[in-house]
Amino acid sequence: MREATWTGAYGGGMIRRLLARVYWACSRWKLVSEPAPTTPTVLIGAPHTSNWDFVLMLAIAWRLGIPVRWLGKDSLFRGWRGPIMRRLGGIAVDRANPANVVADVVTRVRAGEVFGLVVTPEGTRGSGAYWKSGFYRIAREAGLPVTLGYVDRTTMTTGLGVTIELTGDVPADMDLIRAFYADKSGLRPEFRTTPRLREEDSAAAPLS
Repeated sequence: MREATWTGAYGGGMIRRLLARVYWACSRWKLVSEPAPTTPTVLIGAPHTSNWDFVLMLAIAWRLGIPVRWLGKDSLFRGWRGPIMRRLGGIAVDRANPANVVADVVTRVRAGEVFGLVVTPEGTRGSGAYWKSGFYRIAREAGLPVTLGYVDRTTMTTGLGVTIELTGDVPADMDLIRAFYADKSGLRPEFRTTPRLREEDSAAAPLS
């Protein structure tokens, strides 16, 4: 399953890369990135503090040639917006049944669908106490690594950082993630949430 690559999976790649080049040539932001992964991965988008993060995410993915899928609330997919959102890689999430999201994504990966799944663990664009643990569950259940994407207003840079393999040791894995994001401010620093899962501070069921 993990041997699948982007080759042949990036529909409309030439046009999207051209649009991305134009965007980066005109943008105040600078793309500073590690080499893009070439096999399926969970792409963390953080700190997620603004709607503009979505534009940056597409610009990064299109420039680096990564076919991405992303999770969005089901209201975004209603009416005329639905086909557009799906064309951009969206997967509708029914908030009344959040547990189904992990199973759906794992099924897609195991069926051979090739993509980088963008997840924003902070959930809402407002500061909170914890990240949502869905990204961790998906990565572990699907056997995928996690690539750390970032937005940093202090340097006006954005891109992809390191790719890590989760071990199942939640505190240790999250320590690596916290270290990476320690100096990343997001677009609106006041809405930034420190990377921490509720499971680290409770007797909740293990994530692996």
